[in-house]
Amino acid sequence: MSREREMERAVREEIVRFVMSSPENRRREGEGRYFDEPLVGFASAADPLFTEYKRIIGPFHRTPASFLATEPDAQAPLQGTVLCWILPVTRATRETNRKERVWPSREWAHTRNYGEKFNTLLRQHVVAFLFGHGHRAIAPQLSPDWKRLEDTPVGIASTWSERHAAYAAGLGTFSLNDGLITERGIAHRCGSVITDLVLPPTKRSGTDHRRNCLYYREGSCGICIDRCPAGAISLEGHDKPKCRDYVHGEIPRAVGERFQVSELGCGLCQTMVPCEGSIPRGYGRSPSEEESRSV
Repeated sequence: MSREREMERAVREEIVRFVMSSPENRRREGEGRYFDEPLVGFASAADPLFTEYKRIIGPFHRTPASFLATEPDAQAPLQGTVLCWILPVTRATRETNRKERVWPSREWAHTRNYGEKFNTLLRQHVVAFLFGHGHRAIAPQLSPDWKRLEDTPVGIASTWSERHAAYAAGLGTFSLNDGLITERGIAHRCGSVITDLVLPPTKRSGTDHRRNCLYYREGSCGICIDRCPAGAISLEGHDKPKCRDYVHGEIPRAVGERFQVSELGCGLCQTMVPCEGSIPRGYGRSPSEEESRSV
């Protein structure tokens, strides 16, 4: 086996091992995990798509090379890899959120808050793992170069999008509500690390960046529109400011103290929809019919 393949296997196994064994991925209010076994994918740091994102998202979106370079504005292609993972929200948590119509369930709120803290630990762990094998690495989300921008031509955006990185790494395609539909569905958290370690890229399935969404694929569904309590989703897509005002304004005031969390997300448009836990096969497929690993 080549060293590239050995390192690919080692990275995948380490990410899975950490997610499945870390006590920080255990729910604080009961048994079970925040996340199921992760999906892992790789994109070449020199993939032209990352440069294309500067046109699609905006010139502020940084390339993998610019995060690792000693010169902040460096745009030269990097011989390396963008490591990406998907942390699927457990079925037990998704089931609690299916019942909600206005606010997230307690379990969903805790996953968004404490589960994302665990995701931060995973980013740090992957960086340390790569350093331990003699490679430079950085988690863009934890870099001082990562910034959220409130007013851009595409609305609210950031200098690095983990969803777009995951798409580049072949882990899913985009949906009507702006989420990423993976083989484990749309209810998940994303993570990424950039490294100078060269690994074989994961093949992207198809050329349509919206292929997994029923609405874009066949003009059906749109169930996420009715699931949104803020009215932020329509057939025109996702109204980011309206969503932000609800998620960062109304939800914290309503349930933040009750659930004892500071970071809150709604997640209603990611549950009780056909793409909740898998890539939907056709209109009207119930989330309860999916083949999903339980907690």
